[in-house]
Amino acid sequence: MKPTASNGPEPRNFFQDVHEVVRLIPAGRVSTYGTIAHYLGARHGARTVGYAMMAAHTAEQYVPAHRVVNRLGHLTGRLHYDSPFAMQEALEAEGVRVEDDRVVDFAKLFWDPAAELV
Repeated sequence: MKPTASNGPEPRNFFQDVHEVVRLIPAGRVSTYGTIAHYLGARHGARTVGYAMMAAHTAEQYVPAHRVVNRLGHLTGRLHYDSPFAMQEALEAEGVRVEDDRVVDFAKLFWDPAAELV
């Protein structure tokens, strides 16, 4: 039987779930692709989280994709912005220091949804 409006809400997809988690990252904090994937039950889904960040511009609500970095704090997503410095500028506007395309004080600013959303 095909789902209809009367059968309940439309099923969610992984990108929507990623976007929802990323919207919860507080300004001035960062998380990682792998941490978000693990939180959503996709232990090896870091790359898919990256794809979700690339698609964030098409989301119905704003997604602060600039707050998602790689496991070492590097701004690996910076090349997917309008300019190579836009991701860094967005983080710096929130008080995050970035040097050589890497978040300074990464461990201090790291946000883990498994620990923060209990």
